[in-house]
Amino acid sequence: MISLLLAVVAADPTIFYSKSFPGSSPAYVEITVARDGTAVYKEKPDDDQPVKLKLKAEEAEAIFGLAEKLDRFKNKLESGLPVAKMGEKTFRWVEDKPLHEQKFNYSTEEPCRELQEWFEKIVETEMHLFALERTARFDKLGVNKALLQLEASWDKKRLVALEQFYPWLNRIIKSDSYLNMARERAEKLLATFQAPPPAPAK
Repeated sequence: MISLLLAVVAADPTIFYSKSFPGSSPAYVEITVARDGTAVYKEKPDDDQPVKLKLKAEEAEAIFGLAEKLDRFKNKLESGLPVAKMGEKTFRWVEDKPLHEQKFNYSTEEPCRELQEWFEKIVETEMHLFALERTARFDKLGVNKALLQLEASWDKKRLVALEQFYPWLNRIIKSDSYLNMARERAEKLLATFQAPPPAPAK
């Protein structure tokens, strides 16, 4: 029974994404996403402090749906067009051997571009999380600016896995060591993030 359960777990697919772009910030990212929305974010392959996050079921479903449209990365994604270098991206479907993997700089495949956009949202979200954590710990006067930038990305629908922000927003709300405007903005953002999604139109 235990071996059967292990086999089922081992067969659960994950999608791997990485982007290497020296000179950019971050210069390297690596993200894996499982079907249940469990994800891991790294900024180097041997990162010993990876960030774990949890995507919503519909977010994970969208990511895996796009990977299925791309035939689980069995086919070439690189366009071959003479475009500027935008970093080497890798998509990999990890389930069993042989692994299916594609590397590319630029793709004209719309599902590929949509899938990359999902991973870019994860990167952007983690950048905001790191900025909020850093300012909340070491630069209390900078917290309001970090919150303004976080709010701007929210307005542009660029954020995922919002639960990551709850502990830091609560910390800011509850401490009078932060500016009142920052505490008010944190309270507003927390309420917005925790609000139930609107009911679908009939």
